[in-house]
Amino acid sequence: MTTEESNSKRKTKGKGRALQVIFGCGRIGYAVAKELIGQGLDVLIVDIDEKKVELLKEEDFIAFVGDISDPEVTSKVVSEGVPEAVFIVSNNSEGNKKAVNNIKEHIPHARLVVRAIDPEDKEDLKGLGVDVVLTIPDIAARTAIGQLESVKSLQKAKELATMIEEIKDKEDGKLGIVVHDSPDPDAIASALALRQIAKHVGVSSDILYRGEIGHHVNRAFVNILGIEMIQIEHEDDDLKGYGKLALVDATVPGVHNPLSPPPEGKVHIIIDHHTANNKEKVAADFLEVQPDSGATSTIMTRYLQELGIPVDKVLATALLHGIRTDTGGFKRETHPSDFSAAAFLHLKADKDLLEQIETPPMSTEMLNVVGNAILHKKIKGSYLITNVGEVANLDAIPQAADYLLNLEGISTVVVIGLVEDMICVSGRSKDIRVNIGDAFVRSFGDLGSAGGHASMSAAQIPLGIFKGLKDKDTIIQLVEDAVSKRFLSVMKEEMSE
Repeated sequence: MTTEESNSKRKTKGKGRALQVIFGCGRIGYAVAKELIGQGLDVLIVDIDEKKVELLKEEDFIAFVGDISDPEVTSKVVSEGVPEAVFIVSNNSEGNKKAVNNIKEHIPHARLVVRAIDPEDKEDLKGLGVDVVLTIPDIAARTAIGQLESVKSLQKAKELATMIEEIKDKEDGKLGIVVHDSPDPDAIASALALRQIAKHVGVSSDILYRGEIGHHVNRAFVNILGIEMIQIEHEDDDLKGYGKLALVDATVPGVHNPLSPPPEGKVHIIIDHHTANNKEKVAADFLEVQPDSGATSTIMTRYLQELGIPVDKVLATALLHGIRTDTGGFKRETHPSDFSAAAFLHLKADKDLLEQIETPPMSTEMLNVVGNAILHKKIKGSYLITNVGEVANLDAIPQAADYLLNLEGISTVVVIGLVEDMICVSGRSKDIRVNIGDAFVRSFGDLGSAGGHASMSAAQIPLGIFKGLKDKDTIIQLVEDAVSKRFLSVMKEEMSE
């Protein structure tokens, strides 16, 4: 069969077929045509250059000669099929605009992508109702930056793998992966991904944590996926015997994690998506802090992709759950990188396991804590402050805060609880005017440790002068009064700024 016969046969395949139409086939038009053909789409090309059209036909493209500004050309396009999208990418500014008007009149349903030749074309084309305006300098700049970011990401991934591989042949050739106290899904999933990277370069590793995995969803997460972790009791002894230590989903050694603070402690790898308040204490041989990622799991997913490391369904499910929880189901502090990572993981994750993890039954203990939070609530405007008394499970406090934030008319929640000899405070806010993480630092940073995001925060404060009191109810009431006073004072200042 000749090229002409093949081309003719393709053209007669159903006049109602969906078409992607290209007006003007220079370098840009040709590149778009090749990409669309590669996606299995039907493409029709129109160009005023007869020789160019003949060459396109020899490559088996469907093409005809025509002036794109001529209304009759638009009519001929309609006779070939149903145009879904029209790419008007010639180097003739006025011709492009006339083609837009013709398309709008004769094919109003078609999506329009149009090249802007001059700077003033951009506004003119938007005024004509064009869906996408292509400006070559902008595209080139974005492409260059994107390529540079990709190279940077690959270099960091290789640097991380090389650093871990260095301990393979040493006597203490094992990696200790430390997560923050009472770890959440993002921390656990990120540690699991780092363990997979270590395994890929022939290094064994342990995931280490201090405290309890108390949140019922987090317990389900670990149990259902069968994630092996080691609970640390005696930090100094338990962290010995590792060739290198990595801190994941936390930034500062010694703050809510079992590592010794600088300069005594030595951590080799730090990976997190939070920027530390006390940046001067952050130091490691490998340091990756990406505040433009909504979860550390996003960073780790990119490393796995860059290194070409296989991601099985358990790891994919863990990382996807980590991203979903830390971004509040992609509603809180979410970035394009989170969506990209989630799309990659979604294809590999086990949806049935994910459903089991995200909808476990609530324990009786958790129900009692939520009940106490409701019973002792105090509402000031849209702020709700409450105490849950003494609790054995630290994670019950933020769970109660999450639950209460759903109450009608409430924009900010602060829940106070007593865990052993520590006052634990959890905050949640959906008020866009409030950065509750900063508010907690200002309210409680001088009393203990505090921090968080714009919409969620936590603080831990030693009992101090209240420690000598035996009546826990009295302690809780005094603490609640002090915490409420400090927090509301800071919020009053913040809202007046």
